[in-house]
Amino acid sequence: MSAATVNIAAALSTMADRYPDKKAVVWTAGRDSTGNPRYAHLTFRELERMADGYARGLRAAGLERGMRTLLMVRPGADFFALTFSLLKIGAVLVLIDPGMGPRNMARCLTDIDVQAFIGVPAAHVFRKLYPRTFRSVRLAVTAGRRWFWGGYRLPDILVDAPHTSPPASTRADEPAAILFTSGSTGPAKGVLYEHGIFDAQVCYLQSCYGYGPEEVDLPTFPLFALFDAALGMTAVIPEMDFTRPAAVDPVKILRTIADHGCTHMFGSPALLNRIARFGHEHGVRLNTIKRVITCGAPITPALLESLHKLLPDDAEIFTPYGATEALPVASIGSREILAETRAQTEQGKGTCVGRPLPGIETQIIELTDEPIADCSRVKVLPTGQIGEIVVKGSIVTREYYARPGPTALAKIQDNQAVWHRMGDVGYLDERGRLWFCGRKAHRVQSEQGTLFTVPCEAIFNQHPRAFRSALVGVGEAPRQKPVICIELVPEDDRGNLEQLTDELLALGAAHEHTRSIQTVLYHPSFPVDVRHNAKIFREKLADWAAEQLS
Repeated sequence: MSAATVNIAAALSTMADRYPDKKAVVWTAGRDSTGNPRYAHLTFRELERMADGYARGLRAAGLERGMRTLLMVRPGADFFALTFSLLKIGAVLVLIDPGMGPRNMARCLTDIDVQAFIGVPAAHVFRKLYPRTFRSVRLAVTAGRRWFWGGYRLPDILVDAPHTSPPASTRADEPAAILFTSGSTGPAKGVLYEHGIFDAQVCYLQSCYGYGPEEVDLPTFPLFALFDAALGMTAVIPEMDFTRPAAVDPVKILRTIADHGCTHMFGSPALLNRIARFGHEHGVRLNTIKRVITCGAPITPALLESLHKLLPDDAEIFTPYGATEALPVASIGSREILAETRAQTEQGKGTCVGRPLPGIETQIIELTDEPIADCSRVKVLPTGQIGEIVVKGSIVTREYYARPGPTALAKIQDNQAVWHRMGDVGYLDERGRLWFCGRKAHRVQSEQGTLFTVPCEAIFNQHPRAFRSALVGVGEAPRQKPVICIELVPEDDRGNLEQLTDELLALGAAHEHTRSIQTVLYHPSFPVDVRHNAKIFREKLADWAAEQLS
């Protein structure tokens, strides 16, 4: 392909040529007579042939380049093969989190005008329940038993051919996918990805983490699993409900890691917390893991330290920073966190997310909730001052699909390029490292000043009875009442809460930025996002706090 054309599906072809007989994807295919898992796999050559076979069949069924295609199949061989077949055709892959529920999914998908629908039977039932959302569907394919809705069955689509065909010669700026945000600070939005952005992400992941040919990954987030095939890593699909990572069964995860000698793992802090607690309680180590990637929400230094005790001495835990709209932006390793930045984090200085990656421009700008049309209207803040994080580079997406309003709020034009407003607040230190201080929408604007969530919560999280905390504002800005909500550790009996409140307020009084917080509420279990089960829904907590105080 020339420099003007990029198709991320070509990465699978490259890996199939490089590692034809290496396992590409492994999954649990049942149980043997003793109850142990029985595994199945596809090699890179087999996955490439399967993706090509689906691409041929889908084209014959009428799927064309540029058609928006919703894919709703479970992680496994078909998920991998269909994803790369759609990219190979040049169709626009649409992925959404089923965990948000059918009503929210239908609301999000209404403006997408889905033209092709590939899904399991339950997904097609969802499609028929919301006919207005899917009135534009021209091609339907069922992965499983087809009932009354017609269309094709997946086995009917697969075409066997002696040779694989090259992918479509898509442009770098041609739409490749629409991926939905987690919706942690409002309705989920469809982010328009281009082939060039996917290609840049693969390059950044490879250069940042140095993946080798021996890598075996345990991806607990399906979207990251797709990068495995492009990077030449074996993806071992875990037995879990991907919509509920915080409820994962540690026994199954640890068994899978041991059975396949996984060297790499991707997981949210909520999932890793369950693994760490189980590992320490039962004396189980992750002896083959040499690299863990975690994102979705800030991970506490205490959890990093706990995980390190279960890993080999030379292992590292990385916490890349980014969002669906721009990823990866920055990265930092656990050794630097535990040796250098932990003390500052625990004293309320924010969470260090590392240095911006080469080629990713990062600035801190003055806080505003209004759109910023172009760079001439931007006020860049000096080192150490908290403002909104904005980024520019090859991994930055340009728009939300069919959402001009949110696009105008999130993007700043800079000639032919675009800056993305991360919606996060933070600052750059004197060494060029980026510090995360929370979501802009979650800041509390009180009569005493503006409070940011992460620096404030770090103070209260130090109490041994606090599992986690969440700062919310009750009332209207700029006269909000700051309230700290506490979720107690699971084993806590909720005894003597008056004394606990006094102790928490004493912690807050010892620090200038938390001194104005005079109200503590105890919540049984924080509402969290459906994707990582780690981002706290502070909007829901704020409503709950207002009810408690009324």
